[in-house]
Amino acid sequence: MVWSQQKISQFKDRLEQMQKELNDRLEFNRHYGNELELVKDSVKELSNYDNHPGDLGTELFERQKDIALNDLNEAELKSIQQALERIDAGEYGFCKTCGQPISAERLEALPTTAYCKEHSLEQTSSNDRPIEEEVLMPPYGKYDNDEKDATFYDAEDSWQDVAVYGTSETPSDFSENGMLNYNEMFVESEENVGYVEDIEGFIATDMDGSNTRIIPNKMHKDYERFLLDQELTDDDSDYV
Repeated sequence: MVWSQQKISQFKDRLEQMQKELNDRLEFNRHYGNELELVKDSVKELSNYDNHPGDLGTELFERQKDIALNDLNEAELKSIQQALERIDAGEYGFCKTCGQPISAERLEALPTTAYCKEHSLEQTSSNDRPIEEEVLMPPYGKYDNDEKDATFYDAEDSWQDVAVYGTSETPSDFSENGMLNYNEMFVESEENVGYVEDIEGFIATDMDGSNTRIIPNKMHKDYERFLLDQELTDDDSDYV
């Protein structure tokens, strides 16, 4: 297929119209506000000092979105300019890799393209994951013993020890479990740390497993209170 001069002129007119629309858009919105030095200028604030952190987060998100939109428009303008240069050089409509004519359907859908379908740059989809996922993944579950029912001190126990001092969670994030205490705002906070059964928290032995004895502590008192409550409940049921 050899492109006629009339068809090339039609594509040139379309490209120039796209170029004008993008330039007008960027000029009208001052490159999505990126010409302003500070975020507060784009929202007409005299100062950010009295703003809530949530409001500042919203403004930061909007700023990042504007930067992304501006970069996209400028990349489109660059592609249009390169297509116009190929028209002037008599190279428009032909693949830069194989030199064969690009199909009319492809040029209609993507007039800035410089490659045919077979040699387009996006032939495969990337399987790469965002680097943030390495940080956002659960703090445990990737070590040898994390998925096992281990009774020794493991990665999950170490996470729970640290999480006691505070996380980004709030009671509303755990509403289904009825958590109301900020000291319980971490995964499986109801589990014991370093042992399985409550009784292991106050019973001790020597290295040989002999000389069993009870260590008086808060857990032992709670356990005795639990047993007493159970006895009272059983006694009351006898009279029913």
